[in-house]
Amino acid sequence: MPVLLLLLVSLAMAMVATLEETRVLPPEALYLLAAGAVLPVVLAYRRPVAAWRLAFVMLFLGVVNAKVGPHDEPWPWNAVQILAALFVLGRLAWVSAPAVTAWATGLFLIPVFLFSPHGNVLGGALLVVAVAALCSTASYRRRARELLAEQTELNELERAKRAVLEERTRIAREMHDVVAHHMSMIAVQAETAPFRLAGLPDAAKDELTSIAVAAREALTDMRRLLGVLRAENQEAERAPQPGYPEITELVSGARRAGLAVSGELPRLDGVDGTAGLTAYRIAQEALANAARHAPGGPVRILARADGDLLELDIRNELTSPPEAGHRPGHGLIGMRERVALLGGELTAGPDGAGSYRVLARIPRQPEAP
Repeated sequence: MPVLLLLLVSLAMAMVATLEETRVLPPEALYLLAAGAVLPVVLAYRRPVAAWRLAFVMLFLGVVNAKVGPHDEPWPWNAVQILAALFVLGRLAWVSAPAVTAWATGLFLIPVFLFSPHGNVLGGALLVVAVAALCSTASYRRRARELLAEQTELNELERAKRAVLEERTRIAREMHDVVAHHMSMIAVQAETAPFRLAGLPDAAKDELTSIAVAAREALTDMRRLLGVLRAENQEAERAPQPGYPEITELVSGARRAGLAVSGELPRLDGVDGTAGLTAYRIAQEALANAARHAPGGPVRILARADGDLLELDIRNELTSPPEAGHRPGHGLIGMRERVALLGGELTAGPDGAGSYRVLARIPRQPEAP
């Protein structure tokens, strides 16, 4: 800013020196004209409309005692004032709406047609219109890029939210199968108890019948809920949901597909169905990501019991450096949602030793919320 002020003062002094040779005016008037010519440039950065108003008034005052002719000034305004006025108009067009720019340009043309020499009026008018049009077009493109960037960011946020909702819906559908299995066992045991256990009193048989009916009604309600959660184009899943023991089959399938997978998956007792399903889905997503983003790199998967937690540790060697600014995909969002719903923890990212690590700590017997 100090450099700009120094430059403007220098231009104002040069304008005064020029006016002294071409205008018959008191020194005070010359300094006022010079100050009025460069002051709008200073105002244009913060108050472009006020700067334009001052510059517009100075276009009328700047022609005082001007001698325009073949051997005098080619324009009734000093060159410094012309450049300053064009700068102020361009600044206004850069920050204002097209309608404001059109009005300002039209008013700027009035003194041009009133005071310009006949041979120069068309060129002067075209110069004013060109400056306003170029700055307005550049401003429009700048605002369009900003709006596009803002809309892109909003779209990313909406996609992330939609991914979370879709994953939660998918988790709910899968949980239905786990809970439905237990409810079916309750219903079957209650219905067959009078035939398996001899000598039950009638009151106990009636109680067991009520339990069986309640279990069947709960299953019916759950199927209705599943129909609401399932998308219109999604077919019902008939296969039972996988659990922790099926991770070994998942690893075998990855090996057959060419992925170098090794690890330790010991038998763990006391793993709830929902916890086992969550562990399976995490292993499935981690292996798929390793095959997609680090093809050819070895993968190691470890599972162990840590108190009441099932700890699943999956590492894959990075065959290429991670891309700068890479955002987590929907798969990672889904893994986090699954673990969070059970009250566990999940961390994922480069481990600093050349590998990508996914560490999940899942309660083996998740508590009811």
